[in-house]
Amino acid sequence: MASVYDLVKNRKVYSMESDRTVLEAARFMMEHNIGALPLMRNGELIGIFSERDIMNRVVAAGRLPGTTKVSEVMTASPKTVDVQETVENCLFVMREYGFRHLLIVDGKELKGLVSQRDILMSYIAQKEADSRGIAV
Repeated sequence: MASVYDLVKNRKVYSMESDRTVLEAARFMMEHNIGALPLMRNGELIGIFSERDIMNRVVAAGRLPGTTKVSEVMTASPKTVDVQETVENCLFVMREYGFRHLLIVDGKELKGLVSQRDILMSYIAQKEADSRGIAV
């Protein structure tokens, strides 16, 4: 079984300090084409902020993105998985808790973020390679 970290280990990990505004976070996410953003405080992971948080906790709640801090609307103390976790177990966690994004850590160090889309694209690539007899 492949480790989930293998899917994202060559990708840059984007994060942001939790004292920034929702507007800054949304622009950062758009600029880097990412759907979720790990939030840090003094180098320590404290939360995650997603596109869904923008819609549900900011826009629908009538909050102002330019003055609302991401720390006010983030998911605090997010569930994480270890770098050695299997893709299969990550899918179970995502389904069980309703997550689309899952943070990958090594101890307390943030190592990556995997999305359902990442897992789906990996699965499709594997199936295509299997049908052609190619090892991925």
